[in-house]
Amino acid sequence: MRTTADDTGFRAGALIWLAVATFSMGIDGYVLAGLLPQIATDLRVDAAAAGQLMSVFAATGAIAGPVLGALTGRWERKATIVLALAVFVVGNLLVGLAPSYFWAMTGRVVSALGGALLNAVIGSYVIARTPEHYRGRALSLVMGGFLFATALGVPIGLVMGQADWRIPLFLVVGVGTAALIGILARVPRLHLPPLSLRAALSPLTRPAILAVLVVPMGLMCASYLCFTYATLILGPRIGEGYPMIGALFGYGIVSLVGNIVSGRVTDRRGPVAVLTVIAATVLAAALLGGVGLMLPGIAGAVAGLAWFLACAFFNGGSGVAAQTRLATMVPPAVAALVLALNNSAMMLGSALGSALGGVALAAGALPDQLLPLSGVVLAVTLAVQLATAVTHRRRRWSDAAGAGEPPLGAVEPA
Repeated sequence: MRTTADDTGFRAGALIWLAVATFSMGIDGYVLAGLLPQIATDLRVDAAAAGQLMSVFAATGAIAGPVLGALTGRWERKATIVLALAVFVVGNLLVGLAPSYFWAMTGRVVSALGGALLNAVIGSYVIARTPEHYRGRALSLVMGGFLFATALGVPIGLVMGQADWRIPLFLVVGVGTAALIGILARVPRLHLPPLSLRAALSPLTRPAILAVLVVPMGLMCASYLCFTYATLILGPRIGEGYPMIGALFGYGIVSLVGNIVSGRVTDRRGPVAVLTVIAATVLAAALLGGVGLMLPGIAGAVAGLAWFLACAFFNGGSGVAAQTRLATMVPPAVAALVLALNNSAMMLGSALGSALGGVALAAGALPDQLLPLSGVVLAVTLAVQLATAVTHRRRRWSDAAGAGEPPLGAVEPA
């Protein structure tokens, strides 16, 4: 039976299978970074070349996501999800079986194309199928699969990968195939109104949407500016090896909790308010954490862990609020494009943060000084967020005034 966008419902069973799909993407996105020496040895390349398997995946996803989201906007949503997931699985299978570096790189490009489209279309599907008052929780459930992968799936994959770096890829293929079967059986079909390519690309001409995309990009830039070099910051204080693995595991778990909490709060308070609180809080955490790291001994270690986990909680919750906010700005039919743009903005922010941190360290900065540097990025991000929030409030007032009544909670002018 055909399901239209008007036939919405909060179906946890269908969402769980979509979460399994994002779980497989989460493992694939991170696990190879911890296995570069094994990959380099097996494929007879140096570590830098092996690292390009990660870089090409991210770059391909960032570029292809918006393009594929726009080109497939007229397709039935379930069929698009199935196709994207199948391409993602095939790409990972190709990497797992690759006899040479060329075929491994080819597989990474294929899996990135499938993952980029999958990430965009899953978000647009959830938004179109879910009543507005459940939207935040639905997105947090689906995104929780990705965050759960970083907390549990990646460590398991790394342990398995010590025997053979290809094993985690077969794990991704197995989980992705299970998700594919579940989606085919349990996820309803969804047809959205057809749009021309010009209409599908219309969000690119709206400055308000582009300004809003600066916020997730800035949050990810500040996060990865420090997260990429977390071992250099925390390692000397808590110890490397298992203590650092424990800290990273804790980061994943706390991020997952932040994602769940953010989904519920976003439904109650709205995404604009949630993003404002997140930007302000992580800015405060960066500044206080930078001061706390100056403390000697155990006090500095505690301060560092407090900063690290605070960032985990609030950064983990930013994705739900950002996606929900963008969804309120466009019709469901073009949601795939703006969500793909959001994903690209986050990937770009992550890459910029890692690069900025590397440049700062190469220029002679100490690892601890990355925290105040991230604070500068967050201050700019908060300023953009506040400006877009003011614009959002004025637009609501204008719309309500046009309807003949003030917005909910507003004070009427004297």
